[in-house]
Amino acid sequence: MSTTICQVMAFIVSSLGVAGCIVSTAMDMWSTQDLYDNPVTAVFQYQGLWRSCVRQSSGFTECRPYFTILGLPAMFQAVRALMIVGIVLGILGLLVCIFALKCIRIGNMEDSAKANMTLTSGIMFIVAGLCAITGVSVFANMLVTNFWMSTANMYQGMQNVQNRYTFGSALFVGWVAGGLALVGGIMMCLACRGLIPEESRYKAVSYNASGRNISYRTGPYKVGSGYDPETKARKDAGYEEAGRSEDGRRSYPSKYDYV
Repeated sequence: MSTTICQVMAFIVSSLGVAGCIVSTAMDMWSTQDLYDNPVTAVFQYQGLWRSCVRQSSGFTECRPYFTILGLPAMFQAVRALMIVGIVLGILGLLVCIFALKCIRIGNMEDSAKANMTLTSGIMFIVAGLCAITGVSVFANMLVTNFWMSTANMYQGMQNVQNRYTFGSALFVGWVAGGLALVGGIMMCLACRGLIPEESRYKAVSYNASGRNISYRTGPYKVGSGYDPETKARKDAGYEEAGRSEDGRRSYPSKYDYV
């Protein structure tokens, strides 16, 4: 019962993590314009992984996708790749996890096969969570670096200072989603131990006889006294055969014959 509960809880937590990764990747607010020095502005800018948007004070929002791939920074493309890999692994892990649930029976699937599938899905969830956390952290590091560079240029009195960008809501969604996927994968790996049959945990070597299986019947042991009637009759018959000569006469054994 505990194994089933652990599997179901891991499936729910991992599903929330994968859904959060998808939502975070699709969101446009990975970086938002910093309004610390200029709280009142007619234009508010924010950017995502796939497009940049501008929202005016009138409420009109215009978004423009990135029409180039090679023109984007290498770290930016790496973040895209990490998030996509995390989503793909998470979806595959969910598909494998559905068939690995102990409460679902498909044909004559044994518990050992379900244990292997549970471990596989757990590893997929762990890798997906790590990819999401790494991608979001790399993007956050880029924002921090650009923020302090823009701040240094502003204090040096440069005229043409670009807008500073800070953390958007998509980063926090990605961090939480990656953590959920990671926790769900660990729980799934722990549930794998409960699905392993007891006899397979301790492997032993058994030896069988190569010949046919011969069964022997055992009976009570009979102690003979040496003077049984059957034995005495056999001895007398032997003496009669040995006591006859070639001519048919009966000859009695002498005392030397018993030596």
